[in-house]
Amino acid sequence: MNIAFAPSLSLKVLKPAVEFYKKAFGVTEWRLYMNPDGSIHVAELKFGEALFYLHEEMPNGQEKAPETLGGTSVMLAVFADDPDTLMDNALAAGARQIHAMKNFDYGLRQGVIEDPFGHFWTLQKKLGE
Repeated sequence: MNIAFAPSLSLKVLKPAVEFYKKAFGVTEWRLYMNPDGSIHVAELKFGEALFYLHEEMPNGQEKAPETLGGTSVMLAVFADDPDTLMDNALAAGARQIHAMKNFDYGLRQGVIEDPFGHFWTLQKKLGE
């Protein structure tokens, strides 16, 4: 069985988020689906080999942006060869540090950021790799 996981993040406005993720994480645009007014409705972004989506919050939709909810229940975990640089880039692009990068006795080096849109990201790598 071949499985791929592609999370979808809900946001009120997508264009600033697309630009943030490009700057912070070096993502590339895979596809953009536009609204008639020129705003982005859905963005498909490539983060390394992983695909993730940004989806515009809809008034009657199930998906809600963190600012609408007053928080989020999801933590996105990203394994990277160099999570320190990834964190530095995200902070320089406007993310907020939640937990500094450090080594844990369970074998991971991890740090946590909150992006400017309220989504939380754990940036990490397995120690010894």
